[in-house]
Formats: sequence, C-alpha cells, structure tokens
Amino acid sequence: MIGPSSDAAELIAYLQTLRSEENVAAMARYGIVTDRALGIFNPDVRTVARRAKKDHFRAKELWRSDIREARLLALYTAEPKRLTMEEARHWANDFNSWEIVDCAADLFVEAGLDELIREFAADEREFVRRTAFAMIAGAAVHRKEDPDAALLAWLPLIEAHSGDSRNFVRKAVNWALRNVGKRSRTCHAPALALAKSMAESPDKTARWIGKDAVRELAGENLLARLK
Repeated sequence: MIGPSSDAAELIAYLQTLRSEENVAAMARYGIVTDRALGIFNPDVRTVARRAKKDHFRAKELWRSDIREARLLALYTAEPKRLTMEEARHWANDFNSWEIVDCAADLFVEAGLDELIREFAADEREFVRRTAFAMIAGAAVHRKEDPDAALLAWLPLIEAHSGDSRNFVRKAVNWALRNVGKRSRTCHAPALALAKSMAESPDKTARWIGKDAVRELAGENLLARLK
C-alpha cells in the first residue's frame, strides 16, 4: 500500500501496475511525448500524489527516473518552499512536453521563482521558453496577492516574443496575454490594447496571438464579469 512513507522505487513500481498501452496511444494524439509514458491520466497521478504526500527529496529521485508519470508525480509532490532556482533550472533542461512544462510552471510560480521568467524567455529551447509564459499565465490566476502592476510588467516580454512561431511557444504567449487581461479591470485595458496592436502586426504569429486574445478579452461575458 502506498503512502507518505513510500520511497521513489515503491511509487514507481505502483505506477507500473497502472500501465495502459491503450491510454499511451490516446495521449500521443494530444501531442504528449509517450516514449517514456505508462499511459496513466493526470487525475490518477494526482490521486497517487495525494496518497504519497509531499516529500522534496523523494520528488528529486522520482524526476531522475525519466518516466512521464513519475516526473508528474515529482512535480505534484515537490515542496515549493524547498525548491531552489538551481533545481528548477536542472528540471527545465529535461523539458520535452507541454504538459510537463505546464505542471512545472505551476510549481515554479508557487515556489516564487519569478526571477526565472526572463531567463527562461531568453532561452531558445522551445519548451524552456514556453515555461516562462506558462508561469506568467499561472501567476495571473493563482497569485491573487500580487499587485496588478506585477502582472502588467510582463506585457513587454509577451510582446517581445510574440513573433516566435513555434507551436508550444506561441500558444503559451497567447495564454499569458489572455490570463493577464482576464485578471482584473486594471489589467484588462492594457492587455486588450496590446492584443489589438498585435492583431494589426505584419508578423503572422503576432497577428494570430493578438486576434485570438482580442476575441476573448473583448467578449461580453468577460466584460460583464470585470464590471
């Protein structure tokens, strides 16, 4: 029976019992990297994480396994207050999937590693750069205590990388812009103004990001919520 006292090897052995080749095939259709996947859906990995509880040292061991589900479990059971920037950088070196990036970004935001956003945005690797904008998107939603000005300060970075046409970057840049704009009335106007400006850009990618963001940020339901 797995629980808080289970070590990394025991948890990996348990995950192996949940393996599903059918699910692996289904995941591949959603752009999930499956060459080291067991085919366990995220809600089920989260169930294992709740039973295993937080353990930062064990999370680092799970990450080293290079198994998709074990790495997700590592991200779900790492202790944000103990996560260092060096550890986050080390994990980012291994990023090869959008879903791992997005789970990691939530952890990095909770750990308060905002200094990594500019560093990751400057990195040419697709999934590392995605991490920067996934962090902005996550901070806009989860960091309720942050002043709006802290989120608005990321708009120039969003604009600066709006021409990156790689799929997982452009979608994250768009996500970040939309989430900043949806955060509050204060954030909405500057984000919408940037979106409208980008929608008129001669750059195809920036134009796509801007038009898509305008559609959501100018929507009646959002405007009603922000009143």
